[in-house]
Amino acid sequence: MKIRAHAESHVVELDDGSQWQIFPGDLATTLSWKPETDLHLEPSGDRLSSHVLVNAADQTRVRVIAAGESWPDGEVKKSLKGG
Repeated sequence: MKIRAHAESHVVELDDGSQWQIFPGDLATTLSWKPETDLHLEPSGDRLSSHVLVNAADQTRVRVIAAGESWPDGEVKKSLKGG
């Protein structure tokens, strides 16, 4: 899938119309994304995110949840602190 819009740093819209909220700790990974970046959506096995977006070119992964959903209480801070 390609990126349709990435106007807000923490939300990306894909060409299938789906919108995903990027995990705060993974935002730096998305800075190199361009509209032509090929992404694959995969289910996630961790407790923070429901899915991951995988950059086909370099296999980098960012954790995401559907736009409008909320991250699990306390888990974001815990993860960002390395816990």
